[in-house]
Amino acid sequence: MPRLSVPQLKERLRDLKLLALDVDGVLTDDSIYFGADGLEMKKFNISDGLFMVLAMRAGLEIAIVSSRPSGATVTRMKDLGVKYVLQEMKDKALVIQPLLQQLGLDYKDIAFVGNEILDINLVRKAGIGIAVADSSYELVDAADFVTSQAGGKGAVRELLEYYFEAVGKDPKSFLK
Repeated sequence: MPRLSVPQLKERLRDLKLLALDVDGVLTDDSIYFGADGLEMKKFNISDGLFMVLAMRAGLEIAIVSSRPSGATVTRMKDLGVKYVLQEMKDKALVIQPLLQQLGLDYKDIAFVGNEILDINLVRKAGIGIAVADSSYELVDAADFVTSQAGGKGAVRELLEYYFEAVGKDPKSFLK
């Protein structure tokens, strides 16, 4: 599949209404830490989170679409102010449909960032399907764009920097 260049990606990002993100392998480095008591911990990238907050302040809707239920994810998204956290869903393209209807959007209005074979269906349906740099080769083959940064290592920030450039807004103006 031909990839979008960065200028082509920015052109498509101008009309973006919703950024949907997988968690494990996109907002984290694809690692999960478990204690003997079953406590789950994840390592989230702080810069990704900062740019998510700035993008939401700029008017971009952000949703989490994850196949795994995780209290750590719920806590982090609450900390960031992400309103839409969809978890425990194997068919991500199907589970996001009610949210799209609620927001009056279509698949063409969204970008989805994933890293694994579970993400292929939504990557193909989204207006912009994005794979992080260290994604499975099957997802890379399906994606419109591949970030230069790996999951949990600033891939979401990279994409959101392109978004801010595309819409002509300075992320620093959304710092409070």
